[in-house]
Amino acid sequence: MPTVNEILDKRKASEVTRRLAVVLMSPDWIGRPLIAPPGLSADRLTLLREALMKALSDPEFKAEAQKRNWEVEPVTGQELEAIAKKVIVQPPDVVERMKKVLAQ
Repeated sequence: MPTVNEILDKRKASEVTRRLAVVLMSPDWIGRPLIAPPGLSADRLTLLREALMKALSDPEFKAEAQKRNWEVEPVTGQELEAIAKKVIVQPPDVVERMKKVLAQ
């Protein structure tokens, strides 16, 4: 199955369409993130991110999640931050196109 980028490449999608795809797909990539309060120190943030990834990788946790039919696909804090930065900084033409898509 081709990736989104491969499909966009094949269709020679415009930059606006590519950016729109990033925005529309971001909820799937982000999932159910945990957030921390503003002003949290970098070292505390790193500690929390590492602890969460360790907990989500724990074999007992994974076994329990599987038993309960929970989907557990951890995404690192760094990956979530990168996705959020891509989504937030959209030019006006992408924002206007997104408004049209959401209005339908």
